[in-house]
Amino acid sequence: MSKGNSTKITDELYQYMLDHNPPLDSVQRGLVARTYAAFPDVAGMQSAEEQGPLLAFLVRLTGARLIVEVGTFTGFSALSMAQALPPDGRLIACDVSEEWTAYGREAWEEAGVADRIELRIAPALETLRAMPAEPHIDMAYVDADKESQIAYWEELVPRLRPGGLIVTDNTLFHGTVLDESATGSAAGVRAFNDHVAADPRMDSVLLAISDGLTLSRKR
Repeated sequence: MSKGNSTKITDELYQYMLDHNPPLDSVQRGLVARTYAAFPDVAGMQSAEEQGPLLAFLVRLTGARLIVEVGTFTGFSALSMAQALPPDGRLIACDVSEEWTAYGREAWEEAGVADRIELRIAPALETLRAMPAEPHIDMAYVDADKESQIAYWEELVPRLRPGGLIVTDNTLFHGTVLDESATGSAAGVRAFNDHVAADPRMDSVLLAISDGLTLSRKR
């Protein structure tokens, strides 16, 4: 096996990467800071800084007009994607926490994209199952409880238009996917990765971006 490039991502190299990516705007930067200040113990659930510009890039690349986000937390990823939508685009954000998403609501208003985001506070599976069954979703971002990922996938794929994209975060899960005896969330991610790799409806690639990011395009 050859793993090719063996570049080590030091703190300095990581900063260099950020410096050569689109910078976060003042609203995004403020939301990141407020999240770490308010929820220091769980702030790691926020999508990594480099993922904001990447998600926006993917929205523009796919021409997405309807996005579904499973797992919103304090709203950084939703903000990044909504800013890349056309004015008549829509993002349905699924979460169960009024407390966390209140920070997102504030930032979405501040950025002028609140009219593009519909926040649904309910278990995500309930929200997904209530959506029309036919293919109509352009893009989805999944960053929620790992033990339910296959269930989310099975609700999203039939509703995704041909050529549509599912982006799934944390698919390396801090390296614990290597543990064959993994339990809980790590086991959920392992099972999800195997499920995705074997799904003939989708073309998928797992990338070593942040904590692992899987991009899946519907055939």
